[in-house]
Amino acid sequence: QVQLVESGGGLVQAGGSLRLSCAASGGTFTIYMGWFRQVPGKEREFVATISWNGSPYYADSVKGRFTISRDYGKNTVYLEMNSLKPEDTAVYYCGTSGKGLRVGDVRSRSEYDSWGQGTQVTVSS
Repeated sequence: QVQLVESGGGLVQAGGSLRLSCAASGGTFTIYMGWFRQVPGKEREFVATISWNGSPYYADSVKGRFTISRDYGKNTVYLEMNSLKPEDTAVYYCGTSGKGLRVGDVRSRSEYDSWGQGTQVTVSS
């Protein structure tokens, strides 16, 4: 199974920026590397993902503000978050999928089989 280690979370004021990183090791080739987030009492929700060929997918709530990218040599996925809002506050989790997903399934957390430990992002108003 793939091991994932996230970093880069923290406290930032509204309008600020943060960059999250997720390094993968072990396991087989990951086709999708993505980010999800979760707040207490709510389900983990999709944020962004990127396919093996570099195609990105975003949740509507972050489109235009967040950018996902992937370094194949380092087996690392990044999430550049700009214009942060208090509602972006959550624990952010990196997830990977080794499956060739249909476009309609790339946002479904059940299709991701490895997860990191999460990193807290707090945006103050």
